[in-house]
Amino acid sequence: MRSRLNTPVRWMVIAVIVMTSFSLSRVAARADDSAVCLDPAAAGCMSGLPTFQYQQLLGQMLAHPSPNVRQVEVDESDLDKYAFARILGGATTLYDGPGGGAVGSIDPGFNYVTPLKKSGDWTEILTGRWVPNSVLSYVTASHYSGVLLDGPLAYPMAWMLLPTKPSATPGQKPDKATPLIDRYTRLNIFATVKVGDWEWYLVGPGQWVEQRRVARLIPAQKPDGVKGRWVAVDLYEQTLIAYEDDQMIFATLISSGLPKWSTNEGLFRIWARAGATTMSGAMGQSDFYYLQAVPWVMYFDQSISLHGTYWHDGFGYRHSHGCVNMSITDAHWIYDWTQGFFADTWVSVWSSGTYVE
Repeated sequence: MRSRLNTPVRWMVIAVIVMTSFSLSRVAARADDSAVCLDPAAAGCMSGLPTFQYQQLLGQMLAHPSPNVRQVEVDESDLDKYAFARILGGATTLYDGPGGGAVGSIDPGFNYVTPLKKSGDWTEILTGRWVPNSVLSYVTASHYSGVLLDGPLAYPMAWMLLPTKPSATPGQKPDKATPLIDRYTRLNIFATVKVGDWEWYLVGPGQWVEQRRVARLIPAQKPDGVKGRWVAVDLYEQTLIAYEDDQMIFATLISSGLPKWSTNEGLFRIWARAGATTMSGAMGQSDFYYLQAVPWVMYFDQSISLHGTYWHDGFGYRHSHGCVNMSITDAHWIYDWTQGFFADTWVSVWSSGTYVE
């Protein structure tokens, strides 16, 4: 699909350029027609497609400006529970009180703690353990949330990953006056054209975006033997879909493991759950991490889990040590949805494309 500007280049082998649609009655954009229309000045073309095809799509785009889904409501009280701070710099000394004596230390790394109490220039982060305020950087949990699907999608769906000015023609630079499409905006994909190594998606009238700037929702094939509720994680698109048998119920963006700690592909069962737990690892190494009260944890591949994430808002990009990071709202929804079903809930981890590192 993409090299997402701040991620390694990845691509997907695509045999033909197609108009993506779920209805045979909709117009198909053929490769031979579309290639001619990549020239903005080409006769018989409009916005990157043959004029007759674009005009037939125009009514659909105007009638369906966004996907037919419902966003999961964000519970502010749930997010307010996760008022955390990151410990900055290297090793941090712990004191027995404000301006008191040293009683321990925290190794350098990716460390988040719960501020318990403040006193002047000092903060208590564990009972009887204080640090200077200057070593703490407070974080706010992401307000992003996924969507509920009440039926089949009318069109293929995607999320915008970066604020983007769409182009009037595939492969061309956008006009400077074109308004931005914000990050996390949900998009319908009405047509697809390949330009060079990358696909371009028609997401609205005269609005084309390159695939590296979006995450596309690609339905997964149900694994043999799986019935009832199951979850599919697409490592390439960085998306998750929850299914009732073959029906998509919920979909969202996730953050899986970085290349050094890649999330394993395969079919797993949720084997343990926790409303909140502390996670740590890589003791004594440069990538040491310590995370208090990680919420809505569902273990599926030994110590690898689906879980809520308060320390970043980078959903749609790889970010973790192998776990599947979700927003707190999304993880809570999945946790509740699998309540009472977790022993029978499968997690299918797959990849719809291949990263090129």
